[in-house]
Amino acid sequence: MFAYLVRRLFYAILTLWAVSIISFVIIQLPPGDYVTAYLAQLAVQGSTLGINEAENLRAYYGLDRPMYYQYYLWLERMVKGDFGYSFEHQKPVKEVIGERLLLTMILAFASVLFTWTLAIPIGIFSAVRQYSIWDYVFTFLGFIGLAIPNFLLALLLMWVGFSVFGMSVGGLFSPKYLSAEWSWARVMDLLKHLWLPTVILGMAGTAQIMRITRANVLDELRKPYVVTARAKGLSGWRLIVKYPVRIALNPVISVTAYVWPYLVSGSVIVSVVLSLPTVGPILLRSLLSQDMFLAGSIILLIGLMTVVGTFISDLLLIWADPRIRLEG
Repeated sequence: MFAYLVRRLFYAILTLWAVSIISFVIIQLPPGDYVTAYLAQLAVQGSTLGINEAENLRAYYGLDRPMYYQYYLWLERMVKGDFGYSFEHQKPVKEVIGERLLLTMILAFASVLFTWTLAIPIGIFSAVRQYSIWDYVFTFLGFIGLAIPNFLLALLLMWVGFSVFGMSVGGLFSPKYLSAEWSWARVMDLLKHLWLPTVILGMAGTAQIMRITRANVLDELRKPYVVTARAKGLSGWRLIVKYPVRIALNPVISVTAYVWPYLVSGSVIVSVVLSLPTVGPILLRSLLSQDMFLAGSIILLIGLMTVVGTFISDLLLIWADPRIRLEG
């Protein structure tokens, strides 16, 4: 086990290093740089900036250096815990994404918890009661959940909340708690606003995992070891939970490893629609303005979440399925 953990840690560091290089290069592939985007923004506002001033800005931000040297400076800062400086926000990257990253992690954890709590029991029940009325109902709801885009569901719920209940749906805090310090009152206000984006972001994942769980449990129920267990007198939910469900959860655990980065990067439109203070809108804005240190840091954090999620899923697979062996 120790050798496996060391090997996975080495692979994780190597993967993050590769992600940092690829993301840094891709961000700089579009023509121009942050100064170019800044000049275009000034032109839209009716202002101009001279050539000398523009070159001075590039020299000030270090954009006149070669790409490999800019990456070296960024990597050197990251080793020291400094993710660089955001050109657009005029402050360190850590200050820009600090609280937003915390809120993103809270929202992602709540969405994963909602998905698991709802999808796995429904998938098991649909498999055990195959072709029953409840199986058809849950199958229909699952297809609806997969078909409706998250941002459309967000718009629909916002309209229902405003027109039917007369309440403004959006954000994670009430206006008086937006810039307040963390306190018990602010935490309770967050919990009151957290349920709606949790349901919206977790709906598609719930439908997907529900279908996967149902298919895998059905496949396990037809295998010889289940027939043998029933022949020996083990029947009912005890048999289902002890053997088929435990093995059928393997693909579910594997899929969950990729839910975390999706909730950060794939929920950008939902975050914009609901005005959520997460890192999604900041990532979109930084890519449009070519704020390379900010965008690169967020993409690197998404890669870190993917690596950590995969590692956790591997450990859960070892616990859930004793057939998995690490020696080979």
